[in-house]
Amino acid sequence: MDRTGLGAGHWEVLFETQDESEWRAHLRHLRAGPERIDWAMTRVDTLCGRLVQPTAYRLSLFVPDLACDLRRDPSDH
Repeated sequence: MDRTGLGAGHWEVLFETQDESEWRAHLRHLRAGPERIDWAMTRVDTLCGRLVQPTAYRLSLFVPDLACDLRRDPSDH
């Protein structure tokens, strides 16, 4: 298991913007939409750019490594 406690896998960026109003609108759209997201498997990053770069907002989803899951012993659950 990795440090996230989610097992082997990687974080896939679903959405990223430097516009805070666009960020908030996108999150509202995801929460209200018909497609449900497992929020326990998401990560929200706010990358503060300060004076050099603007702040960026990023939503990522954890994608498990299927090859690792197939090798795992089912009795480990």
